[in-house]
Amino acid sequence: MSLFTPLTVRSVTFRNRIAVSPMCQYSSTDGFATDWHLVHLGSRAVGGAGLVLTEAAAVEARGRISPNDLGIYDNRHTETLARITHFIHEQGSIAGIQLAHAGRKASTARPWEGGKPVSEAEGGWQPIVGPSPLAFDGDYQTPEALDEGGIAEVVEAFGRAAERALAAGFRVIEIHAAHGYLLHSFYSPLTNRREDRYGGDFHNRTRLLREVAEAIRRRWPEEFPLFVRISSSDWVEGGWDIEQSVELARQLQPLGVDLIDCSSGGVIPGVTIPLGAGYQTAFAERIRREAGILTGAVGLITSPQQADHLLRTGQADMVLLARELLRDPYWPLRAAKELRQEVQAPAQYKRAW
Repeated sequence: MSLFTPLTVRSVTFRNRIAVSPMCQYSSTDGFATDWHLVHLGSRAVGGAGLVLTEAAAVEARGRISPNDLGIYDNRHTETLARITHFIHEQGSIAGIQLAHAGRKASTARPWEGGKPVSEAEGGWQPIVGPSPLAFDGDYQTPEALDEGGIAEVVEAFGRAAERALAAGFRVIEIHAAHGYLLHSFYSPLTNRREDRYGGDFHNRTRLLREVAEAIRRRWPEEFPLFVRISSSDWVEGGWDIEQSVELARQLQPLGVDLIDCSSGGVIPGVTIPLGAGYQTAFAERIRREAGILTGAVGLITSPQQADHLLRTGQADMVLLARELLRDPYWPLRAAKELRQEVQAPAQYKRAW
């Protein structure tokens, strides 16, 4: 198994094991994809990635991180998304979408505008929601704790979003259950202080994520893959950890989840994370080995040799690149050349390779 070994999951074959990690672009109005998204995602397909994932697409308007987030909570969103998926597939890549709900980290400004909570006058909204009435940080809104009726609405919103993703032509769905957003905030003991059947022990705290996976799989074709991105560790004593991540992966697989995308952190601010090349890869390797499920490695993977090595040594089944693909949309083509593999550049670009 190498970086350029095709990967088949269910009936979908990825031409290589390079994926474009979801990267928020904060370039939407009312949730609609724009020409920016077409060029941003399309250029990575032209650049040779096997899987091109959209940024986090909110399943509810109140589930956006910012007023400028991509959404898939309205049937009208599918038209502009369909143009993008069509182009990605024309280039030989597979189009995937990350379905998300920001929870208590919603209603904030774009990063280059400060990233702090915004008022309704500035395009924000109230209330934001979470498992418990605990604000993310001192200047954030205190979320409204979802009751069981509200939780059911969220689960249904993910299911409806899956139907829209299918209508828009996507072939992979990734559930965003990481980085302190709604689903992660339910399963982390640092943020879930509930005493009902969605709080307390491991089984109850992970219930919402399991219900979301089941709701999506009921609507998502059997032949198409379903991925889940998790925060494999909160990096805080008493928080979520790798042992719980392994058990979560074991529980998600029978529900129709095919791959765990292994990220980490984000549930509380001010945490020291030991950043370094491939610093999260050990999570992917352990979940793959102990849970017997496909995994994706993400986080400071930069060189073709590094990415190829972690696949050849069985640490993961796919690599997801973010900032490196912002710097170089054609990284997969360069990687193929450096690793002496066939460079599958489009005809229009072959003279450069």
